[in-house]
Amino acid sequence: MARVDLKQPEELTGEARKAYEELEAAGKVTNMKLVMLQDYGTYRAFMGWYDSWASLEKTVGQRAATIFAHSVSTTNGCLLCSLFFISDLKELGLDPNNFEVSENERLLQQLGQQIVKDPTKVSDELLDGLRKFYTDEQLIIIVGFAAQMQATNNFNSVLGVDVDERLLPLKDHFKPATWREVIE
Repeated sequence: MARVDLKQPEELTGEARKAYEELEAAGKVTNMKLVMLQDYGTYRAFMGWYDSWASLEKTVGQRAATIFAHSVSTTNGCLLCSLFFISDLKELGLDPNNFEVSENERLLQQLGQQIVKDPTKVSDELLDGLRKFYTDEQLIIIVGFAAQMQATNNFNSVLGVDVDERLLPLKDHFKPATWREVIE
């Protein structure tokens, strides 16, 4: 259950109301966006995620981008974001809990996990492995997206943003991260 009240669309005013109407016309209203629209500045800042996603997808491809985003969100333990990417993995024909990855996808998964667990411990070996597939400019896109994804994970998790109705049937596919349990 959300930790903040959710304004109804008719309560939004000004730029937030206009943004809501645009989202509604495009069929892109989500619980997260409704929460963010309560502060238009927050909403605008977080909507940069879509630009970052577009760059990531162009750089690594849809499948690898989805696998990477899934690894960040599930490692971070964000139920809402994890379920979005579980849905996307299923749309790609992948079993979210059991799918084979290529070498670059495996490296992206490892990077996503390590960025969440301790970004100061991302190894030179991991980055060198990624350099077999990506340039420095592309690594900036990849890491930039991971940072944006973490911010989104944190926003949703801290405020307990409710899972969108379309994702509720997928809740059994979410496997909560357990790595934090060993941190003292």
